Amino acid sequence: MLALAALAIVDAASAKVDRAAGPSATASADTQLISCGKTVTMGMLAPITGPAASLGKLQTDWAKFYIAAHNKVKKNKHKLRVQYGDTVLGGPGGTAEAVKAAQSLGSNVLGTVGPAGSNEVRATTATLKNAGLGFVSGSATNTELTTDGTRTGFFFRTVPPDAAQGTSVANFINKKLKFKRVYIIDDQEAYSTGLADTVQQKLRAAGVTVQRDGVSQQQSDFSSLIAKIPRDTQLVYIPWQLPPKGKAFGEQMRSAGKGSIILMGSDGLFDDAFASLGGVYASSFPTSGTHPVVKAFKKAHGGEAEFFGAPSYVAAQVIGGAIDRACKNGKASRAEVRAQIRKTSLKKTVLGLNVSFNGQGDIKGGQFGIWKANSSGSFLPVG
Repeated sequence: MLALAALAIVDAASAKVDRAAGPSATASADTQLISCGKTVTMGMLAPITGPAASLGKLQTDWAKFYIAAHNKVKKNKHKLRVQYGDTVLGGPGGTAEAVKAAQSLGSNVLGTVGPAGSNEVRATTATLKNAGLGFVSGSATNTELTTDGTRTGFFFRTVPPDAAQGTSVANFINKKLKFKRVYIIDDQEAYSTGLADTVQQKLRAAGVTVQRDGVSQQQSDFSSLIAKIPRDTQLVYIPWQLPPKGKAFGEQMRSAGKGSIILMGSDGLFDDAFASLGGVYASSFPTSGTHPVVKAFKKAHGGEAEFFGAPSYVAAQVIGGAIDRACKNGKASRAEVRAQIRKTSLKKTVLGLNVSFNGQGDIKGGQFGIWKANSSGSFLPVG
């Protein structure tokens, strides 16, 4: 497994890699004016290598698609380029790689997309705030990221929080599937435990019998865990972030003779690897399949489109738009870009809804849907 610290990958729209010094931890970084020349720089913190690299590729592919589209519009005076930082989500180094990636962002970076994971958001908050950087995640859903007040005005997200996701999941299990015996296994990370807590609370309030367990993201042999799952369990819910682990768990369940138990993941498992099991469920955020950008993305990618990365397209759109507006007079500060992020008002996005943020940094009006993998390993919406 590669553990590259803050790997810098250049977007196809740019021929340069930003290797400037890391963000300043002084107040001057917040208000220092940066010249908006022919190109301006945004950051993106994503799991480019490591166990969650498949999800990181979806996010960077969608972000690159926005950058390329932006740079083709003649009225946009400034071309966007991206400095990428590899957070190695789920790697053996924990969140240390994410912190290194955040620290590596150049002094010319005006705002950044990501990080992808909730733990990584927490770990990088001090670095990004000290640098005055606004950051917009397309997948970090832990509810407390916006409600605890720690990063208000700096952190925003283009996906709904776990309070919304957990409610959708619990309602589907209870009202649609009508199951009464559920086993929940979290992966002991902030994203997973928060979501598991919400689903557990909602289901128990509805009279569903819920048993709970936890396992490390680094675990690969789930046999002892699977042995504890009662055979009369109707559904196992695993709100995990690493699709290969979810797939391995499903395969081991079937090998243990418990394949008749329904398996359900969260948005972190909304990926081809998990879907290849067939018959599994996962939650995911809304995406408009008829949106012209989605159609164009599918055409550019051989007729295929994995929607997990779509909110990162919108996150890049938010950052790019904020930079454009802040750069109208030829110079911009990170504080000005953050102010413009707060003012975001995007119409008819690829998510199938208009995008703006409330005072905490949450997207307004977002909700999660439920998808089921067919026998061909493709997720289809079912609720």
